[in-house]
Amino acid sequence: MIDDTLVPPPAAQRVAGRGRLFCGRTGGRTSIRRLYQDGSAKIRMPAVHGEPLEAVLINTAGGLTGGDRLGWEIKVGEGASVSITTQACEKIYRAASDRAETKVSLDVGAGGRIAWLPQETIVFDQAAFARTLDVELAADAEVLLLEATLFGRLAMGERTVRGNFHDRWRVWQDGRLIHAEDFRVGPDIAAGLQRPAVAGGSSAVATMLLVSPRAETLLEPVRAIIGDPMICGPSISHRGGVSFWSVGQSGKLLARLTAGDGYQLRKRLVPLVELLNGQAGLPKLWSL
Repeated sequence: MIDDTLVPPPAAQRVAGRGRLFCGRTGGRTSIRRLYQDGSAKIRMPAVHGEPLEAVLINTAGGLTGGDRLGWEIKVGEGASVSITTQACEKIYRAASDRAETKVSLDVGAGGRIAWLPQETIVFDQAAFARTLDVELAADAEVLLLEATLFGRLAMGERTVRGNFHDRWRVWQDGRLIHAEDFRVGPDIAAGLQRPAVAGGSSAVATMLLVSPRAETLLEPVRAIIGDPMICGPSISHRGGVSFWSVGQSGKLLARLTAGDGYQLRKRLVPLVELLNGQAGLPKLWSL
């Protein structure tokens, strides 16, 4: 008879996915030059007419937990334009050990443009997650970046009390570091979000960054959207702010938003994306 107590349990299967998309401009339009998919990382291209090329990122594992690894690499050639979103919100589940990691690398050539517009990340209680976003821009390239995070799903009675969350951004243009930030909260996430300098008690947060020569002209319209009581209503608790800096040949517009829940956050994100993303507007998969 075999003693089952002597047989070690099988190792838990971990997510390991990598997706790479290289695009260039050919015949007056942006087209795929190279596409690579591995593991749970998939990239799909919905049918669109005109610019930009739109790509949808998919994690077929349905979420991430401790020890999972996901990586995305997007390269945009000279004069090309690409808009990136995700099929759904990424879910970060409780981690028994280690942490889940997502690494994103964006590279935009001369005269190119990329809009990084994933749907929200949902962080559950006891999750551990680290995300890095590294961007390389040519001197006249443009980028629109968005990351929105929901700590729990209040409509489902789910709150994120403890865990660890770390978001790291580095943006370089023409070899010069023009934006760097680290947002870290935990292990007592609930207490951290209560701090006025973090989220002021909100459970939904977002950061948007636009690097573009037209950034300064959008400063006042963005302020109007963030502070418009018609969007969220006077009884809804929300905060936000926007700032502008000149950087090289471009300008840098940075907006931060907080809200009581994901629905109220998205009500402001939708008009902001429509404004900042120019003629491309809102990704097809986005909705209220």
